[in-house]
Amino acid sequence: MKAVKGGNKKSTLSRILSYVGRYPLSLVGMLVFSVLTVAASLFVPVFFGDAIDCIVESGVDWSGLKMQFIKTAIATAVAVVAQWLSCLCNNRISCNVVRDLRKDAFDKIGKLPLRYIDTHSHGDTISRVIADADQFSDGLLMGFTQFCTGILTILGTLVFMLVTNAKIGIAVVVLTPVSLLIARFVATHTHKFFVEQTQARGAVAAFTDEAISGLKTTQAFAHEKENEERFDEINARLEKATMNATFYSSLTNPSTRFINNLVYAAVALIGALDVAFGAFTVGGLTKFLSYSNQYTKPFNEISGILTELKGAFVCAARIFELIDEEEETSDRDNQTLEKVEGNVNLENVYFSYIPSHKLIENLSLSVTQGKRVAIVGRTGSGKTTLINLLMRFYDVQGGAVKVEGKDVRKITRRSLRKNYGMVLQETWLKSGTVKENIKLGKPDASDEEVIAAAKAAHAHGFIKRMEKGYETPLAETGMLSEGQRQLLCIARIMLSLPPMLILDEATSSIDTRTERKIGDAFDKLMQGRTTFIVAHRLSTIVHSDLILVMENGRVVEQGRHEELLQRGGAYAALYNGQFA
Repeated sequence: MKAVKGGNKKSTLSRILSYVGRYPLSLVGMLVFSVLTVAASLFVPVFFGDAIDCIVESGVDWSGLKMQFIKTAIATAVAVVAQWLSCLCNNRISCNVVRDLRKDAFDKIGKLPLRYIDTHSHGDTISRVIADADQFSDGLLMGFTQFCTGILTILGTLVFMLVTNAKIGIAVVVLTPVSLLIARFVATHTHKFFVEQTQARGAVAAFTDEAISGLKTTQAFAHEKENEERFDEINARLEKATMNATFYSSLTNPSTRFINNLVYAAVALIGALDVAFGAFTVGGLTKFLSYSNQYTKPFNEISGILTELKGAFVCAARIFELIDEEEETSDRDNQTLEKVEGNVNLENVYFSYIPSHKLIENLSLSVTQGKRVAIVGRTGSGKTTLINLLMRFYDVQGGAVKVEGKDVRKITRRSLRKNYGMVLQETWLKSGTVKENIKLGKPDASDEEVIAAAKAAHAHGFIKRMEKGYETPLAETGMLSEGQRQLLCIARIMLSLPPMLILDEATSSIDTRTERKIGDAFDKLMQGRTTFIVAHRLSTIVHSDLILVMENGRVVEQGRHEELLQRGGAYAALYNGQFA
């Protein structure tokens, strides 16, 4: 897992602001209503101080007192309404920004090369899109609301105090930097703990995803205790990182409160002396004490905000790290593959996942329309890799893969893959009904076409036995066998009828009797279609037009079934090993 670097804070901030800048009306509204909130709040101590002077200076001035109470009520009402509207605008900004971030992150996942998906934990990627985005949203929400009003309150009260009594104002200004320095020191030193926390949370999500997806295997091998111990270790790491982040960030508030109490004490002492010498009224001192509280309160809030923002920045950096991942090479200017007959050529192809470990070297192959090509070999020989190159899930590092004489790197991926029908050993069904899953490759298909495809795949029988038939939501079944899931995947291909087929252990989870029936349907489907078949059960590929035997990324033998058996080489050894 990549570490989140702390030296890129300026870039992260600028990118956050670029997302916020997409909503100028909400931003302006938040600022305007924040100014109104602060202005109304600043007038309340003035009216209270004047009300006290109406009582203390020359007896009780009832009419003046009544007017001050009315002014106070109006100012308070304006502050409450303005603060509500400011929060409303801020909530809109935060929710929209996080929605945009999640959308960009999810869009990026769709554009990432298969290499990224193969080499990064799925759980950590999910954690970035879900958990990190949520924490960033919380930090942004608190930051914008309190940070903005806090700064305005500090500036407003400071101006008032300097204008009204410069001596007290200067004392406050002198003591203020101490509070800021403490807050900055604590916030700076908690950044690394927030980094550790987000990384540990990603590790917990990754391991949880792995444990749930492999639960059957875990239980089959009685590995539950080892999984629990491993989870406890990762969870303890998260707990320690969270405790450190929480503990050190919580030091900020009491530290700044201590300095703020010193400010309040200084204001009270200097103001009391001025009242004693007649240079200040009791109402004036009350105003100053109120402003002193209003002035110091934002420092406590901002110190807490800074630690929240540190966590939010780390989460945002992780999301941006995903968004910045290198995409698949663009094929916007590439040609669209049209009028495909099924002629495929591999010319001196070189490919390896890791540069230091060679896999496919100098592989050449020519397949004409309608040919049935079987690819066999031991595990790790490069069979699935060859399929990845045909589908352009990976690009070759040397040579070329061509369809109808065109290099696939100069063809749009969409048009290339639309001309392939692919059934994998690993089945995948999306959330939705049975019918929606079958129609994945041909969304405009009619119900009659869907039923015909299901019948051809021998899936119609078990589908009709479901409570709602083709309208059954797969999320509610929960008990589809692996074989039934594979039959639905085969039905997809039967429906879309592409000019080229790739069958990667397409019947591995199906019983022998059903496999024979599907074999008949496949025989009809493959008529006139170029087909690549990856198979371990060699009985399924004996009638192929060409059999490629792969070892260490090389085609060591090729020919028809009878020819290869007569040679007595690698294929004969594989075949005899299964049927000895």
